[in-house]
Parts: sequence; structure tokens; C-alpha cells
Amino acid sequence: MNLFFSVKRLQTALICFILMTISVSTRAAGSPLQIRNLGEGHCLVRVNTSQKYLLLPVEDASPDVRISMIVNNKEVKNFDVRLAVNKVDYFVPVDLSDYSGKTISFKFKMNSNDPVRVNLSPDNTACCKEMRLSDTFDTGNREKFRPTYHFSPLYGWMNDPNGMVYKDGEYHLFYQYNPYGSKWGNMNWGHAISKDLINWEHRPVAITPDALGTIFSGSAVVDHHNTAGFGAGAIVAIYTQNSDRQVQSIAYSTDNGRTFTKYENNPVLVSEARDFRDPKVFWYEGTQRWIMVLAVGQEMQIFSSPDLKDWTFESSFGEGYGAHGNVWECPDLFELPVEGTGEKKWVLLCSLGDGPFGDSATQYFVGSFDGKKFICDNQPNVTKWMDWGKDHYATVTWSDAPDNRRIAIAWMSNWQYANDVPTSQYRSPNSVPRDLSLFAVGDGIYLQSAPSPELLKLRDISKKRSFRVNGTRTVKELVPGNEGAYEIELAIRNQHADVIGFRLYNDKGEEVDMQYDMKEKKFSMDRRKSGDVGFNENFPMLTWTAIEDGKEELKLRLYVDKSSVEAFGDGGRFAMTNQVFPSEPYNHIDFYSKGGAYKVDSFVTYKLKK
Repeated sequence: MNLFFSVKRLQTALICFILMTISVSTRAAGSPLQIRNLGEGHCLVRVNTSQKYLLLPVEDASPDVRISMIVNNKEVKNFDVRLAVNKVDYFVPVDLSDYSGKTISFKFKMNSNDPVRVNLSPDNTACCKEMRLSDTFDTGNREKFRPTYHFSPLYGWMNDPNGMVYKDGEYHLFYQYNPYGSKWGNMNWGHAISKDLINWEHRPVAITPDALGTIFSGSAVVDHHNTAGFGAGAIVAIYTQNSDRQVQSIAYSTDNGRTFTKYENNPVLVSEARDFRDPKVFWYEGTQRWIMVLAVGQEMQIFSSPDLKDWTFESSFGEGYGAHGNVWECPDLFELPVEGTGEKKWVLLCSLGDGPFGDSATQYFVGSFDGKKFICDNQPNVTKWMDWGKDHYATVTWSDAPDNRRIAIAWMSNWQYANDVPTSQYRSPNSVPRDLSLFAVGDGIYLQSAPSPELLKLRDISKKRSFRVNGTRTVKELVPGNEGAYEIELAIRNQHADVIGFRLYNDKGEEVDMQYDMKEKKFSMDRRKSGDVGFNENFPMLTWTAIEDGKEELKLRLYVDKSSVEAFGDGGRFAMTNQVFPSEPYNHIDFYSKGGAYKVDSFVTYKLKK
């Protein structure tokens, strides 16, 4: 038998194992939780309780089951869950609190057009045994790889940052979120708020799916002048809804982002294009109109509107420019000054699955914008990458950031293995926030990504050293009480070395090796021996970037967390972001040289706390 169909039949059999074996015998008569088998791959779960949550057991290896939540004979929600068959990896909560005192039904249905029907004992089904009601859901950390100072969801799956907006002293971070499992699906907008870009308050889900589809990526703005009629100062979210086609919708908040009301005449923009998503919206003073940049296939389309509701097509950009190995996604468009000049330039960000080291990466274009059309200064065949690691995607910036700052954050993962990384309570963090600027080298203008100054507040215990390296120099203890979260600042003067290297490692022999190749003019980071690298064949990787010619004085900042290393060279003139999964923190470093020596003028380590 064809292997594909054998696997498919096995998957559908597993779903049936859940649905056809659940019976009322698993719950005593009069129980507030009744489970009834409806046959042929269907069952009904009936809840009559004042408790807050129905806790569903999940097994990531199981196929999805579609669950419809029904109140007063109306479907109020539907979502997919990988219900546990053989074992429970974790639980996900279904919030019942909006329907307290009412009878709630959940209809379970296999996601298969040709299911295999089997009958197995309900006594052997993990879902039957473990499904339960509760007033609480434990979000305490159970993951050794959960980062200390990078944002990650309390539980569930996260990808693209969305709707980032600053208002009244608060940074709002919305994000692509699956609250019903730690793999991609059920896209909602998760929500968190921070006053300092470091400490985040987790908020309830902000925008949920409806009849127009799930809630894909988008942006948010403060409508200071009430152009949309929702109230002066309202936060307006603009987002893609994904169903059979992709359309653009809006929702508004008049309570500083705590709750959102969807516009009754959604969608506000439609197209015949299949890939039509990720609106980035901003106010353009020159034309007194809102501008939307939208990813459409392998180009960016630009629209304008006086009121966020009625949109006019202005132009498109992309044909022949940059990388085109996959659809374009997650645009951003903003203006920045060029350091050391009186000039300003516009920057267009574009994420796509065709990065320099495979799949997910963010490219950018520098040029001009007049409210209607973006014109790139580069030659069409020039590709500029924002980050030279494997794990920096869907990069977007905050609207209305204070002091005219342009602050960016990215999803710190890669579509090649994002569903497979060795965590289960949650999957995916964000990068550290970065302040963006432009600098000129020769005839080119480039984007600089510097760690945001708020990160300095994380610094705790520090130690400074200086020494000369001619061969190997070992530092055995990087930081006292190392739990995997620290920063390293390096200032190096080359003394004719061909290679300037340093290797972070632990007592298990796991390592991240970084080096400047002064002959090849490259900086590289090698994570092939970094710890757990076997969960996906695309994860082991050496990444590299060119460095400026003629530089003998080098400055580097490394942000190390429990499952990531981010390198920033020369104030952010290059950045490199890679996930790592060591069995214990890297607490030693070897400095080494080849072909000559170098002087470490300053080697400072900081233990980071939150």
C-alpha cells in the first residue's frame, strides 16, 4: 500500500479512536460533564456548570478534530484541537465564563472526508479519561527552554507580531495566536501590554475568528482625529481574515486596547488575489490620508483612505526587485533619517520564505515615497537582509512610538521547523526589541538594528576583563549562578589575526561557535553542535554575513537567553538571530585566534534579570 495513504488511514483511525469510543459511561449520571457517542466519527459533550474552563487534553502527534461550541442551539465558536489518543502532552482551556449557568454543547467531528471506522474501548482513550472541568488553568512555566527576557505566550502557539501600537504610555503587542494547541492553527490575535518593552502583562485574546474567517496578521493605529468615526483617540486594528479567500477587516477599541468591537460592514477591502494579506497602515501627512501596504502574491500593493473604511488602489511595488522565492508577507513602510547626513529615506520591510539560509527571513528596500508610490533606490537585483540568522521573521514596527523612535520586533523562529522545536507548553518567542536607523557606506544606504535601550535595565551582576589572545584563552565561568540569560559586550582590536573566534560552550560539550574571518570579511555563527538539533533536518546550520572592509576594531553585543543567541555587530550594523536548545546553559567561553593575535580591550559579561 502507498505509504502516504497508509499514514492517512492511520491518522483518521486515531481520530475515530477518540470520537467513536467516547461514551456516557465515562461519566456518572448527573455529572456536569456528559460525553455521548453519536457514531460515525461524531460525539457530543454537554456541559452544565458554573466552572470557568473545560480542559481539553492534547497530544501533538494526533490529527485535528473540529469542535463546535453551541449555546441555545447556536454555534458561538469553532476551532480545531489535536485531542489526546494515547497520552496527554498538555491541556488547553476552553473559557466557559461568558455562558455561566447555561447548558453548553460541544460537537466533535473528525476532519476527514473518508474516515476509517473503528471501535475501541473507551477505557483506553486518554481524551475520555482526562477531559475535565475546572475553575483554574495552570500557566506556571513547565519549560526549561522558555526565555527569561524575550516575550513568549503563556501557553499555545505564537507566530507573527501584529497590531503593534503605542498609546498613553503603553506598548501594545498583538500576535498570531493559537490558544488551543502549540502548533499553528485557529488564528486569533493574542495580546500583551508593556510600559518598558521588557515586562509584559498578558491580556485575554483580543480579536477572535468570525464568519469571515480566522484572524491573520495586520496592524493598528491611533485615530487621533476621529477620521473613522469611532471616537478621537480610538485604536483601530486592521487585519486580514482568512477563509476561502483573504479579505481586510477592521475593529476598534475605545478603552485603550482592552476590548475591540468589529466594524459592522466588514470587510473593508477585497480582491480576486488568493494571497492578499498583512495590512500595514499609517497616516501620511503629505496627502492627509491613511496608507495601507498590503502583501499580494510577490508584490506590495499600496492603497489610501480618508477614513480607514473606503480604500483606493494607488500603486504596486516588487516586480524584479529583491528576493522572490516565495510569497511576500508582513510589509512595513516608514521614514528614517540617514545618520551623519541631513537626508531622510523610506524603508520598506518584506518577509518571505526565501532567506539566505533557507525559508524565513526579512528583506528591506530603501527609497522614496510620495503618498502614492514607493520607488526603490537599489538596483533591482540587489537584496538586502535585515538579519542574517535563521530565526528572524515577520519583522514589523510600533506605530506612534515615543520620541519618533522606530522600534521593531520579529517572530524568532522559522517555518521550516517552528512546529517541531522541543517545547510543548508554548511554541515561539519574539526577538528582543530593536531601534532602527539608517547609515551610509560607500554609495549604499543600509538598515541598522540596535538593541533597544530599555534592555539595559536587565543588567545585573557584571564583570569586566581584558587580555590578549594568541592561540586560545579560556574563561571558565561567564556569570555566577548562570541560568542561561546574560549579555556579553566585546571590544576587540585585531593584531594581524586571520580569524578572531569565540566559542560558548557547556560541560556537556554543546557549543555555539562564532568568528570573524578577517580575510573573507565575514562574521559567522555555528549552531550545529548547540544542543538538541535533531528535531528537524533544517535546524543545524552555520549562518554568516559580510562585514565592512578595513575594520580592525570590532564591537559586538551578544544577547543570550535560554534558547537563543542574538548577535549585534558595531552598534547593529549587522544582526544575527538563532535559536539554540542546550541541555544546560553555556557557562564557558574559549577565545581563539588563527594566523596571528588580537587584543580583547573589553570583555564584559552581565547577568540579566527580569
